[in-house]
Amino acid sequence: MSDQQNVALSVLDLASRKDTDQGPAPALQRSLALAQHVERLGFTRFWVAEHHNMDAIVSSATAVLIGYLAGGTDRIRVGAGGVMLPNHAPLVIAEQFGTLESLYPGRIDLGLGRAPGTDPLTARALRSHRSGSSDDFPEDIVELQRYLGPRGPGQKIIAMPGMDSNVPIWILGSSTSSAQLAAEIGLPYAFASHFAPRMMMQAIELYRRHFKPSVVLGKPYVMLGVPLVAADTDAQAAFLATTTYQRILALVRGQSLLMRPPVQSMQDLWQPHEERAVKEFLSIAMIGSAKTIEQKIQTLLQHTQADEMIFTCDLYEHKDRLRSFEILADSQADSLQPTENTNLSTRTQIKWYNNSVRNSL
Repeated sequence: MSDQQNVALSVLDLASRKDTDQGPAPALQRSLALAQHVERLGFTRFWVAEHHNMDAIVSSATAVLIGYLAGGTDRIRVGAGGVMLPNHAPLVIAEQFGTLESLYPGRIDLGLGRAPGTDPLTARALRSHRSGSSDDFPEDIVELQRYLGPRGPGQKIIAMPGMDSNVPIWILGSSTSSAQLAAEIGLPYAFASHFAPRMMMQAIELYRRHFKPSVVLGKPYVMLGVPLVAADTDAQAAFLATTTYQRILALVRGQSLLMRPPVQSMQDLWQPHEERAVKEFLSIAMIGSAKTIEQKIQTLLQHTQADEMIFTCDLYEHKDRLRSFEILADSQADSLQPTENTNLSTRTQIKWYNNSVRNSL
């Protein structure tokens, strides 16, 4: 069983739009306000995800948004959860994240996914004349690592900025294939259990069983994505969660994902098979009061022994989302206590980073 005090807490944000937003700016501003809020609470990192061709998600220019968030915060790590590498030339990503690391040293993370993060038609538009494919994902990671590391003998192409930045790389996944890859090359693994929990245990077990130590990570490190709806009472949390239910229902139906206000009952909004699909999607969601959240987290940790949890929280009113993370922080106070020697909790530092290539050169 994981000791609660050794579990890092982080945030994954999609910069989501509400049905009343006028353009994307309010969602971006809320994202920064949330990053500032969880930084004050002592969370470890704040990640944003690359999605395209979705009217409700405005984190598509992921590196640009990370710069905005890092510039508006002081200490929290900021990064991509993740960049969909098949959409991009590795050199371009190395230059973007090398620039971010130069501006905000020691605070940038680079999570990588093998999916396009969109539909096939948009994927073709993103790649244009490139032949990028998820099949190239392992080779693209090796190429990216080369650009972010020291210049090798005879290396003719460099990333500037990027070279010698050693930006920490994570492998993201929702199935066993990425777990196998993360284990093979010795990188930390973030599983997308916030939307694909069905294969969570199988992927974690495979990753740990086949893990090979690398120069940046001596032992397996598992992060889990977790949906969060915390409120002062269980009843209030259940009410607020209907915004999340409506959003997943819209995803199932192929409709707009703009956030909608909570409702007293979902019974007139979904069919039984849709209710089952939505609840399976959110099967590890933390919905409830502080006491309920604490119990659910401990149950999840007993089963997974996760090293870190990264929480998603899409609530209609921004104040409710801020409050949700306050309640989470209160329920997990031992994981967020600051120390005398650092602005961030030593308990919530990622263990492998202090032994990364950056400090070994």
